[in-house]
This record gives sequence, C-alpha cells and structure tokens, in this order.
Amino acid sequence: MRRPAFHKLMAVIAALLGTAVIGLAQEDVFDFIPVGGRTLLENLRAEGMPADLEGGIGSQGGDAEAWRARLEAAGAEAPSLEALDAWQTDTLAYYLAANAPLASGVDLPRDGRDMALALCQSCHIITVVVTQERTREAWLRTMNGPSHVEIATTPAEREALADYLVINAGIPIDQIPPELRAGGASY
Repeated sequence: MRRPAFHKLMAVIAALLGTAVIGLAQEDVFDFIPVGGRTLLENLRAEGMPADLEGGIGSQGGDAEAWRARLEAAGAEAPSLEALDAWQTDTLAYYLAANAPLASGVDLPRDGRDMALALCQSCHIITVVVTQERTREAWLRTMNGPSHVEIATTPAEREALADYLVINAGIPIDQIPPELRAGGASY
C-alpha cells in the first residue's frame, strides 16, 4: 500500500533541504572577495564602537587619510577596530570618505564589493575584475568609458568602486575558487 501523503511530504522536505544547501553554497562562493566598507561598518556598529567615533561618522566628512587616523585613534578603545587589518582599515576609511556623514540605524549606501558583485558581474565573471591590480585612474578610465558609463552608477559611486578595487583587487588566481577562474580577459 502506498502512502501518497508521506511521499509528497518527503518530496517537499527534500526540496526545502536542497534549496537551503544551494543557498548556503551560493552565499559562500564569493567569500574570497574582501568585504566592503558597508559590511565593515555594520559589523563594527553591531560589536560596539566608541561614542566619539560613532558621533563623528554621523556628523563629519573627511578624506580617507582623516578617516584612517580617526579609526586608528579609536582602536585603543575598541578591540573590534584594533582587529582590523590594514586593508580593512583602508577599505573602511575610503568608504567613510565617500559616504560620511552616515547616521546609525539607517540603511547604508552600497560599497565597492556590493557594486562589483551586482554591476561588474552582470557582464563579466567576477574573476576578471578582482584579479586585476590597477590604479584608480585606470579603473576610472574603464568605468567612464563608452562601454561602462551606461551602467547605473553615479560618478561618486564609480570613484568609490575604483577605490575599493585599488585596495582589494589583485587577488592571486590561486585564491579564486576553481569554478570561478576565468581566462586572461582584461580591460
């Protein structure tokens, strides 16, 4: 005697588990790409930042050098800040330079990683982008060129993406998952 309800239930459970596993696998596939300033700031806020630094982020602007100095000075008060490596500190400093002041409790603007995954990958395998070590000017020449200028970004977002890529791209090919390695395409 067959139990159709049991078999249907098992099929639904298998489908849900399969979807969950695929979701986890997709979530992890880009872990080799360094997090951007938005994620760094969200994580720091969740772990607790010194009040002076949070106040500054909410009310002040500044260039990347000024933000780097503020982050380093606040590191003595916050282990989570002190734990940032040089690339993370630079990534966050450039993100703040492009976007601060930023109030807490509101959605943050997308960062360079967000834009690379959403925009660059709409035409290229992400490896083509993140394995290239280029200057800011070279990235901006590409992003402001005829084939890229139609992409839905503002000039400020293109500059922020270029800053992120200068700091975080140039990833060696052996650090890229084999399934995401691309041939030698470049700009």
